[in-house]
Parts: sequence; C-alpha cells; structure tokens
Amino acid sequence: MSHIVMFSGGIGSWASAYRIIEQHGPDHVTLLFCDVGGPRTSGHMGEDEDCYRFIADATAQLGARLVTLNTGEDIWATYKRRRMIGSSRIAPCSTELKQKPARQWLAENASTDDTIVIGIDWTETHRIPAIQAAYAPHPVVFPMAEKPYLDKDDMIALARENGLEPPRMYAAKYPHANCGGFCCRAGHAQFRLLLRENRDRFLYHEGKEQELREHLGKDVAVLRDHRAGGVPLTLKTFRERIDFDQQIELFDADDWGGCACFTEQETP
Repeated sequence: MSHIVMFSGGIGSWASAYRIIEQHGPDHVTLLFCDVGGPRTSGHMGEDEDCYRFIADATAQLGARLVTLNTGEDIWATYKRRRMIGSSRIAPCSTELKQKPARQWLAENASTDDTIVIGIDWTETHRIPAIQAAYAPHPVVFPMAEKPYLDKDDMIALARENGLEPPRMYAAKYPHANCGGFCCRAGHAQFRLLLRENRDRFLYHEGKEQELREHLGKDVAVLRDHRAGGVPLTLKTFRERIDFDQQIELFDADDWGGCACFTEQETP
C-alpha cells in the first residue's frame, strides 16, 4: 500500500506529507503536484516562481518521490476553451488542471487500496465527507485534522525547524501559496494584496480577463461587486478603485475567499 499526497506547494500539504512520512517512511509516498502554469517556456503566470523552489526543496527534505502533472494548458487557456471565466462559484481551472489530471493519474498508476492524503487542517473537518466521497474507493486521510493540532504559523515553524524555508507568499501574508496569488475563488482582500505585492502579475491577469471578455462578448469577470447586487466587477475596475480611491467603500476588506482545488469537485 502507498500514500499519495495531493501536493500543492503549500505548507498544509507539506505538513501532511511530513506526518505521513514520520509514520510510514518515504519509500512508498508519492507527492503529486499538478502544475497550473502551462508551457514553462511561455512566460506563464500560473504558480509563483518560489513555489517551484519550495517543491524541489521539500521533495529533497522529505525524501519522497515527486510526480508533476502539467496538461500544457494554462489557466486562461482553460477559461477560453471552456468559454467561461472562473469565479467563486465555479473553477474550471481547478477541474481541468488539477482534478482531472490527478484522477487520471490515479486511475492509471494507483491501486484502490492506495491512500490519498489531503492537506486540510482541523478547522476544515466539515469538508471531509465530501472529499472521501470524491476519492472513493480510495481511502483518504487528513493528517493535519488530527492531534496535535497545528495552525499555519506552527506548520511554517515546523518546516524551518527541518531546514526548509516556506514559500515566500506566506511572508507577504497570502492565506495560500498557490497559483501565484491569483485564484478565481479568492476575494477582494486577496486581490488587493496581489495588486500591492505583485502589480505586474495583477496587470497580466487584468489583461487576460479583458481579452476573454472581448472574445466571449459577455460582461463576465472573476470578481463580483457584492455591494452592488453581485454584478461582475472587472479586475480593471477593481484596480482603478484601489489606485484612485474611487468608490473605495465598495471594496470588501474582509473578503478573502477560499482555495479548495482538491477538496471540492465540479460536475464536468
């Protein structure tokens, strides 16, 4: 029997792998990383550059096997092919670039008694039944939902105690270290952070959103203007509100959204 860790490049998936390897050793543990960047030669803005550094360092530190899956398609190419922009309600990038490749790999390489390891923690136990159902017939374990309970700061400290520097996105106060800070399920607060910390990355996604709006001929956007009835809020308009302090009262500073790429499943 093997353990297959859904390895995102975040601290929760590393801590889960760390606990599993403490219990079972590294020889039958696979770290399964689904890269959303598309072709690595295209100047992609999928994962943060430091994510790849962390994954390489973590793999060496853990001593487990790393498998990287990359469909060759990036986030915006997926949105264009599916003729939709990802949002908090539906995330085709998660479905096409993470869930489907991972499940195909499991079907081709894993036996049904191999255990899936998911990195949610003790604050997210309400998600467990749905995740178990999604991965059936594989058994699924959640090491960070078990005692001793650790929060994110504890996990970061544990990594450093083991000679591993965490992804730099945590130092910038991102709640997750995935997708370079751009996530269609993220909220206003995270997009303001992205604009402040990595303006070029924000502007890249702003431009790609506008290109797709023109291609589809529809008023669609990643964000929603919750205080105006939930109408689409383009990244361009959002940036202008922040840059020029226009209608700043419409910015929701408490809206961080959430990441659930391996914990929720879209119906294809």
